[in-house]
Amino acid sequence: MKKVQIYTDGACSGNPGPGGWAAILKYAGHEKELCGGENDTTNNRMELTAVIEGLSALKEPCEAEITSDSKYVIDSVTKGWVYGWRAKGWIKPDKKPALNADLWERLLPLLEKHRVSFRWIRGHTGHPENERCDKLAQRSAAAQD
Repeated sequence: MKKVQIYTDGACSGNPGPGGWAAILKYAGHEKELCGGENDTTNNRMELTAVIEGLSALKEPCEAEITSDSKYVIDSVTKGWVYGWRAKGWIKPDKKPALNADLWERLLPLLEKHRVSFRWIRGHTGHPENERCDKLAQRSAAAQD
């Protein structure tokens, strides 16, 4: 199984507002940048979209380490919350609807296809790929205005 590093970030100008996402994929000395945006979205939707698009770009099942500054995405998966929400029809324990169910429905099959691990890093602390993703996401968000 190929080992791929995926760095992701999402950004939003206002929350909700115009948003952008970015992913950098690294494999065997090669690098690929992906980015895009939406007109009316939230930061968490862009963080999720970055992970989805990064994993979707893989042409075969891979071992993927995703590095992100999004506690929302990482904790929802690694602490199992998203699986509980899905099992209960996208309802959280507080009986409120789980947000972004449409995106979680796209992400979960990708997590089954690939062997995915997550690594959290604090954002805006000089991590080179995180800073690059942030710039790409901010640029994509600005292009939506």
